Amino acid sequence: MTTEFLTPEAMLARLVGFDSVVGRPNAPIVGFVRDWLAGHGVHAHVLPGPEGDRANLFASIGPADRPGYVLSGHLDVVPAGEPGWQGDPFILRDVAGRLIGRGACDMKGFVAAALAMVPELVRMDLQAPIHLALSYDEEAGCRGVPHLLAALPGLCAPPEGAIIGEPSNLTPVLAHKGKAAIRLVAQGVAGHSSRPDLGANAIHAMVPVLSATVAQAEVLRTDAQDARFEPPWSSLQIGRMSGGQALNIIPESAMAEIEARAIAGVDPTAVLAPVIDAARAAGVGVEHLASYPALALDPDHPLAGMIARLAGKTPLGAVSYGTEAGLFQAAGIAAVICGPGEIGRAHKPEEYLTRDELQATCVLIRRLGESQRG
Repeated sequence: MTTEFLTPEAMLARLVGFDSVVGRPNAPIVGFVRDWLAGHGVHAHVLPGPEGDRANLFASIGPADRPGYVLSGHLDVVPAGEPGWQGDPFILRDVAGRLIGRGACDMKGFVAAALAMVPELVRMDLQAPIHLALSYDEEAGCRGVPHLLAALPGLCAPPEGAIIGEPSNLTPVLAHKGKAAIRLVAQGVAGHSSRPDLGANAIHAMVPVLSATVAQAEVLRTDAQDARFEPPWSSLQIGRMSGGQALNIIPESAMAEIEARAIAGVDPTAVLAPVIDAARAAGVGVEHLASYPALALDPDHPLAGMIARLAGKTPLGAVSYGTEAGLFQAAGIAAVICGPGEIGRAHKPEEYLTRDELQATCVLIRRLGESQRG
């Protein structure tokens, strides 16, 4: 064991210092967390994913064979190539109480608070466990956490609930939309544009599928509604397109990426069904990129009441962004979102978390620990 202790701010600086961009190997940051926990007598399970170069991490403070609560966060961040940064995005800066760095808000701040509180939680001699579940590639469509959830039955007793620390101003959030995303690829035959009869235009092949997407998006506006969300309907959009080399060359290939955002009770993959059908009819290839379900925690569920007491705030009915919470719920674990910062700061230059927000998160985790002392 070690006598090293880090303030929450110092822990956040360590975590931000790891360039743990989504889709890349994450051994350095996972190794740091593993060693930090080991230094305080907490064994961490490092769970490699099928990619082979990145891993989830799971650890229990207290008796893992009893029901407890999960503090869940992801270690990956989006890239930091935007020109608006005023300094190195992977070196934490404190500017008038704003702790600035890539991932400070989304969501290394929550992870930093949880890790900084580990020595205190260990001293509490918990009678029911607090688990740490740290995932990879959340920013690529929650690709890492399903592997962690699959391993969970062998690591601990079924948890009573999970707190997903995505930015919510430390206001409990009970529901969010689900998401599914696909990539469409059309193949044609290149040639001179003056002889379209000798080629096959890949962009033209894509048009019926894009038209089907727009039509489905309009249908959804008048389909099932849930007033908790903004907008209150499931949505569909074409987010990316590419194709062609020059105006006078028949496009040999074309690509489009499409995402669905589904209200609770609607399968996001089903929202995409008309698009996929149109693609198959047009001979356009379909690649599934990501999918995660919506979250819908009953306001009367004990977890909702507990997190409201810990946070000292009335739960918010729903948000339109997505998290790993829906996957915890699908795995049979009640889940709620409650983390520091505002989602509007995420994925932007000069992303930040305030010092006060970080400290308030430590207070929430301390209260959770005290509730588990028996």
